[in-house]
Amino acid sequence: MLKDTPEEWPVTETGTPFTGRKTGVRSDHVVMPDGSTATRDYQVHPGSVAVLALDEEGRVLVLRQYRHPVRHKLWEIPAGLLDVPGENPLHAAQRELYEEAHVKAEDWRVLTDVYTSPGGSDEAVRIFLARELSEADGERFEVSEEEADMEVARASLADLVRGALAGDLHNTCLVVGVLAVQAALAADGGLDALRPAEAPWPARPFAA
Repeated sequence: MLKDTPEEWPVTETGTPFTGRKTGVRSDHVVMPDGSTATRDYQVHPGSVAVLALDEEGRVLVLRQYRHPVRHKLWEIPAGLLDVPGENPLHAAQRELYEEAHVKAEDWRVLTDVYTSPGGSDEAVRIFLARELSEADGERFEVSEEEADMEVARASLADLVRGALAGDLHNTCLVVGVLAVQAALAADGGLDALRPAEAPWPARPFAA
């Protein structure tokens, strides 16, 4: 079975030429296997969570939001940053589902873990599957900036899979999430065989 393994090549020099509000850029001088040194610039990211919320009718909760770097409005699934180092990713996912869709879920499982762009960023994302959905208690979370223009809908899993394969849907977490759910449904044990919500996440270790 194929499995990714941790490894770290020597770094002779490092710097941080840019630090933003949530992320930064690091520049490392890395020793290559042949003894040469190469410079690798990459985004330093706190990590993220995303939620594939699947209702009893087999529909996925999706959001449509403007993303300035790509100049598109993208259909996505609820997602957000880990607010603090060591934050429990399940708690972060529950927060994002509430804030972006005013929804809560009773059944949570880990769908998959990904590095979004490992050649240029250390961002790690844990995508959860959430089921047994209902409206969250209390008032809706007050949104601002791009989220103030956000649309919320529910789409069939089949339509989302078709859209991903046709090149009509591009958001990483949505595409990975719907294809992963489709694969899990076809595997032995189905969705109930997925990892528990508190499964370890070596890319972003957290306290239980």
